[in-house]
Amino acid sequence: MLRALAVDDERPSLEELLYLLNADPRVGSAEGAGDATEALRRINRALESGPAGPEAIDVVFLDINMPGLDGLDLARLLTGFAKPPLVVFVTAHEDFAVQAFDLKAVDYVLKPVRKERLAEAIRRAAELIDTGPRIPVHEPDPDHIPVELGGVTRFVSVDDITHVEAQGDYARLHTDKGSHLVRIPLSTLEERWRSRGFVRIHRRHLVALRHIGELRLDAGTVSVVVGSEELQVSRRHARELRDLLMRRP
Repeated sequence: MLRALAVDDERPSLEELLYLLNADPRVGSAEGAGDATEALRRINRALESGPAGPEAIDVVFLDINMPGLDGLDLARLLTGFAKPPLVVFVTAHEDFAVQAFDLKAVDYVLKPVRKERLAEAIRRAAELIDTGPRIPVHEPDPDHIPVELGGVTRFVSVDDITHVEAQGDYARLHTDKGSHLVRIPLSTLEERWRSRGFVRIHRRHLVALRHIGELRLDAGTVSVVVGSEELQVSRRHARELRDLLMRRP
């Protein structure tokens, strides 16, 4: 049973979030804070109490745009603690997702909050709290990868992905129609998609060979053109990439 703290400076939004949290059977208790400073004081009491103490908090549902100390500031402060609570951002702004995931957020929920979308964030938090063994319900679809856009889960075909960019423990999938941030490290995708023609060209980039339009050599540097983008190839990966492109049908 999760012990939750909701933080929002707008009283109606805070009350609605608390209502939805308390309605979820995986949430044992949920309390609110009207700003980040109040939340920080409450979290300090939780940390002093310890994970099994009566003041403990498992997860913080945190708004971003607040006066004074905002949600991102509070999340940065929490990264300095040895065992901070998990953080789920709940915000009306889409523009801060990358910063949120860099701060190891569990999820990023957009307002207006839908019950089903919040339930997914709660599920993710509960799974991270519960470290016991789990039996997978189904095998993942190898031809598609789930992404979230505006609170809706969609499935992107792996064949449509031109390249992947590392962003901390997350990865940004690029297609001709746009990009999507997923909570999967680049190294995991490299291993998973090697047999599908994806190759590492840089510590930050994984590229689909079939989408490479040009290989450019300029004054000892190597780059590839993928769609409208030119990506640098590191020295350690240049020879392997040239060999693969030469053998490509």
